Formats: sequence, structure tokens, C-alpha cells
Amino acid sequence: MNENMQNSSGMGAMTDQVIATDFLLSAKTGVKNLAVAVTEASTPEVREALKQYLNDAVETHERISNYMVEKGYYHPDNLKEQLNVDLQAARTAMNLHQQ
Repeated sequence: MNENMQNSSGMGAMTDQVIATDFLLSAKTGVKNLAVAVTEASTPEVREALKQYLNDAVETHERISNYMVEKGYYHPDNLKEQLNVDLQAARTAMNLHQQ
């Protein structure tokens, strides 16, 4: 989405946050699915491969989390601040249909 479209839709500053949040949730889902797969692997070779994928997925999740914390999009240690960020995102989303 180009900048003019982002600004006219009210999503200018929010676009990076939305993408990062979606990526973080996808990474978290990958971690969960790989953890289950490791426990259900039938051979040591498959289990080891899945463990490496799991480690990579955890590292990716950490990198995304760190990026979001640095940008002020994610506050895992401050529930009040995270609630404020989430409420602002919800307000923006609710206002999109009114424009």
C-alpha cells in the first residue's frame, strides 16, 4: 500500500505495527505447531530436524518481539501500556469504516 493510500485510510503509522503484529502471531503459531510436531515425531532424525526448526522459530519470535518493543508496539512487561496500545489500534480499526 503506498503512503497516500495509507494516510487516506488512516493506516499510515499503523501499517508497520499491523504487519509486525501479524508476523509475531504467525511466529507464535509456528512455535506451537512445531512443539507439537516434535512430540509426535516417529524417528530420531525427524525429531532432531523439527527441534532445529523449533529453535529457529523461537529465535524469529524473539527478533520480532524485540523489534516491536523497540518501536513501542509491544509492551510484554507493562500490561497497562500494552492495553493502551491495543485500545488505540482498536479505535483506529473502528474508525476506518467511517472514513
